[in-house]
Amino acid sequence: MMLDKSQGHFDALETRSADQRAAEQLEALNAQLARVAEAQESCLVSGPLKDLAGLADLPVLRKSDLVAWQAETPPFGGMAVSNVAHIFQSPGPIYEPGGISHDWWRMGRFLHAVGIGAGDIVQNCFGYHLTPAGMIFESGARAVGATVLPAGVGQTELQVRAAKDIGCTAYAGTPDYLKVILDKADEMGETLGFTRAAVGGGALFPSLRQEYADRGIACLQCYATADLGNIAYESAAMEGMILDEGVIVEIVRPGTGDPVANGEVGEVVVTSLNPDYPLIRFATGDLSAILPGQSPCGRTNARIKGWMGRADQTTKIKGMFVRPEQVAELVAKTGVQKARITASRDGEMDAMLVQVEAAPDVSDVAQLEQAVAATLKLKGKIELVALGSLPNDGKVIDDQRSYD
Repeated sequence: MMLDKSQGHFDALETRSADQRAAEQLEALNAQLARVAEAQESCLVSGPLKDLAGLADLPVLRKSDLVAWQAETPPFGGMAVSNVAHIFQSPGPIYEPGGISHDWWRMGRFLHAVGIGAGDIVQNCFGYHLTPAGMIFESGARAVGATVLPAGVGQTELQVRAAKDIGCTAYAGTPDYLKVILDKADEMGETLGFTRAAVGGGALFPSLRQEYADRGIACLQCYATADLGNIAYESAAMEGMILDEGVIVEIVRPGTGDPVANGEVGEVVVTSLNPDYPLIRFATGDLSAILPGQSPCGRTNARIKGWMGRADQTTKIKGMFVRPEQVAELVAKTGVQKARITASRDGEMDAMLVQVEAAPDVSDVAQLEQAVAATLKLKGKIELVALGSLPNDGKVIDDQRSYD
């Protein structure tokens, strides 16, 4: 889809009336339901839905369902998947398809809102290995005509050198890794040319956004997942996150699937209108709420407040999900009695503390560090604590970061 530069929007979908959007999304939804019924021999509905409210009568699909289905019928659990160019792996493990048709993950809409386009060189610091984030943002950059430096994470000195030599104008990656690059550039005496930053995969704290603004970098964030692609995104108005045009978003009471009143906090449930991977009522586990009114930027779709925590204990640390199931696996692997993950902030960076209750004869911290890195795919500080000293509150992941 071509850019609608005359209106300053990515395309005409962004300025549809509510009635037009509802009618067109209903048509696409019914096509999805028919596609699922034909491919999976699944009778979710007896016939086409009469309105979008009918979604609430359908079951909620959870990541645990995908894990179980994929274990039984690899790689995609027998789902109606088509046009697969890549297969990615996320913690669980969960396998996700990826396509290469134009803007397959719908990230171009967000990058356009950031102000990235033809003539820009995007330093893409999302990972390209196993997980799809790097490809998601590269696909979006191609959709807006930008050039990509596929940088990934690490080798920060080389990142600075490449950004300087190539003349990168925009950054894509987790919110805090840009600061790592900028600090390294300062240390090397280099001035980089970033003026835009498109971030995701973690919380963009106000103090960090302000630090980037002070450096002349406009930083906006999106809300996306490996399964669904882009769900919502900020515009220059920075008043909530505008829902993407290729998904239907419901806010439901956690654990029930019942929609809550607008403005009430609940779990984000998303129905994808991507015909290649039709996820119906997919529960993200994230909490948010619908904002009243429309964005001052002129985009007419509904907005959510942004990420407001997790409906379960799963959380993102350094851009990676950490799940209770992984903590249980860590306990089983190491033979400790209990483990508790605490997420906090160290300056403008995420920090992870792993507390373990262990018998007195367990003292090999290095071995525990290796087990944590292998199981959680993250490094963190290890703290041995006495047996029975961790709180008896059922928590295995405690997110102590403030999002105000």
